[in-house]
Amino acid sequence: MALETSVIQDRLTQKFGENVTGFIQIKDIFSFEVAASSANEVLRFLKEDPQMRFNFLTDVCGIHYPDNDKERQFAVTYHMHNWVDNVRIRFKSYLNGDNPEIDTATNLFLSANWQERETYDFYGIVFNGHPQLKRILNMDEMDVFPMRKEYPLEDGGRTDKDDRFFGRTIDNR
Repeated sequence: MALETSVIQDRLTQKFGENVTGFIQIKDIFSFEVAASSANEVLRFLKEDPQMRFNFLTDVCGIHYPDNDKERQFAVTYHMHNWVDNVRIRFKSYLNGDNPEIDTATNLFLSANWQERETYDFYGIVFNGHPQLKRILNMDEMDVFPMRKEYPLEDGGRTDKDDRFFGRTIDNR
């Protein structure tokens, strides 16, 4: 029998209570929110529980929400796949904007190594316990995290670009 989303929700709620909330089905992916302090425990449960069997960590990525309050300014999103029942899930853990950090998943999934390094490199999210948390794509000398939304998309000082050539015009009526 296929693993139903109601079973996933019930098992997680029984085991973790208020640390797992916001269950919702978005297209074909069951999504929910996990308290950052419980993320590693939830990952372990989803992987090792004989009924859950989410044995593949598809992706780990960061998100910056600059307009949220400080306690929810960053998020780490985990995508997991249960190959046996062909079920995919996604969960987010929100992090404090002043000190965005969460426990590493490398103790459970070796694939998390590079994914967490990339997330650190672009968002500055620290993964506690990571075996080698350093930049993976950007130069080590960088002191900024380029995917944070605190940087403008375009350089306002450019003089070599005419907006008319890009379909952007200023209407001065």
